[in-house]
Amino acid sequence: MQLLDRSRFQELVRFGIVGILATAVHYGVYFLALNWFNATIAYSIGYLVSFIGNFFLSNYFTFKTQPNVLRGIGFAISHAINYGVHIGLLNLFLWLGLPKLIAPFPVFLFAVPLNFFMVRKMLTLNTKPKD
Repeated sequence: MQLLDRSRFQELVRFGIVGILATAVHYGVYFLALNWFNATIAYSIGYLVSFIGNFFLSNYFTFKTQPNVLRGIGFAISHAINYGVHIGLLNLFLWLGLPKLIAPFPVFLFAVPLNFFMVRKMLTLNTKPKD
């Protein structure tokens, strides 16, 4: 039995591309915002900026779906949960003594896989898989 068919593998690769781009935008905004805000607020601003682009790229490119209100709500719910995970882990790693510029990296390692499964579920509800 094959665990990952070709379509699912391609979807995972596209998710990785979008995830790397969204993470780079998130971290870039975070890095710049640290000049004016504390780490939690800077991280939140970066998350919001990357969230907007991520929604459209996840729909059109990753999962080959059309954005609509229902998918937007599902995406927002999954990202609200994911945001809580991100902020909790960020503050944990800061509390453990990681520098502000390094703390996001272990957060990304934990939160990105969780995000994939939540976003995929929300954006592919009631859709038929495409070849």
